[in-house]
Amino acid sequence: MIRINLLPHRAEKRRARRQQFYGLLGSVSVLAALIVFLGYSVISGYITAQEAKNDFLKKEIAVLDKQLDQIKRLKEQTQALLARKQIIESLQRDRAEAVRLLSEMVKQMPEGVYIRSLKQDGVKVSLNGYAQSSARVSTLMRNIEASPWLEKPQLIEIKAVTLDKRRLNEFSMTVALKRVAVDEGGKK
Repeated sequence: MIRINLLPHRAEKRRARRQQFYGLLGSVSVLAALIVFLGYSVISGYITAQEAKNDFLKKEIAVLDKQLDQIKRLKEQTQALLARKQIIESLQRDRAEAVRLLSEMVKQMPEGVYIRSLKQDGVKVSLNGYAQSSARVSTLMRNIEASPWLEKPQLIEIKAVTLDKRRLNEFSMTVALKRVAVDEGGKK
């Protein structure tokens, strides 16, 4: 009988399969490392591109913030100028008001009524004075009601007093000024 020794053949096949396995394992490892490197490179590229976009957006946001600050300052300046303009228009409208008030008070004052003090606070005018009788105070109130520049007389107090051995009525009242509307052209 012929005896064939298959052990070296089997050992060679095992060795060949082992080398094939290690070769395949090495190539799979190289391929896996290559895939990981490519994935890392692609992700790193995306991150770099996104960081560049973020930096660009941050610079643009900073520019826009500066512009918003300028706009805010301009709005504040505009509001301040409008407030000044309103004050100037109000002063322009009311510059002759004191003269008109005194002139109108002289016209409406009946005989026997004397003003002791006159105080203006905006459109409200406070009057304190003396009258020879309460009927003269009533006449003053009616005259004020009929006046084109004065309105809403309100008697606060009237009382009898003796002044320089004369019997008089001391009174306090408030009166409102009628404001003149200013037209668009600035004429009254």
